[in-house]
Amino acid sequence: MNERIDLVVFDMAGTTVNEDNIVYKTVQQVINDEGFTISLQDVLEHGAGKEKYQAIMDILTKVTPCENPESVAKKAFSNFKPILKKLYQNLEVVAFDRVEELFDVLKNNNIKVVLNTGYDSKVANQLLKKIGWKKGVNYDALLTADDVIKGRPDKEMICKAMQMFKITDASRVLKVGDSAIDIEEGKNANCGITVGVLTGAQSKEQIAKASPDFIIKELIGLIKIIFY
Repeated sequence: MNERIDLVVFDMAGTTVNEDNIVYKTVQQVINDEGFTISLQDVLEHGAGKEKYQAIMDILTKVTPCENPESVAKKAFSNFKPILKKLYQNLEVVAFDRVEELFDVLKNNNIKVVLNTGYDSKVANQLLKKIGWKKGVNYDALLTADDVIKGRPDKEMICKAMQMFKITDASRVLKVGDSAIDIEEGKNANCGITVGVLTGAQSKEQIAKASPDFIIKELIGLIKIIFY
């Protein structure tokens, strides 16, 4: 029986949900439509896990010679949502292997399952609808960029998740995600355990830069970490 963890906060795309990096490919497209030639690797390195306007801003600032990143980012972001909406209509979205099995194990041990994401609420709920997950059945709560003032790597989403379930001790919270910014978020919230997973946006080397407690190949590996 687990005696350490009361809450696991899961990132969505690349961690629990496999949507083939469509969001980051769309970020790449809308930036390149403004006259740049950034790679998907650039997007994943500088934008993974972030609220998407902030991701576009950071990529423009760090990767391109753009002299007016704010105005370019606003234009690119205004194009991002309609393009993504159209792509999502035909997109096949699936859970990564054994994620639902993992959720069941956690819930059967009274561990809360919270999904959090740099997406806005509309996109996040669209993903959940496609995958068929329901609140109270597959997960306990969803927190999106719309629910907070400060996005990742700020701790606000994790703190809200703790408040929802009256958890006051952050050492009993585990944060897992596929990018360094997920790990930074967990550390900023003083989570007891931070875990990187290699199913999504970033490589082992990129995630390792944030010094997670563990790096695992697949999410099912959390069982050994939590129930040691």
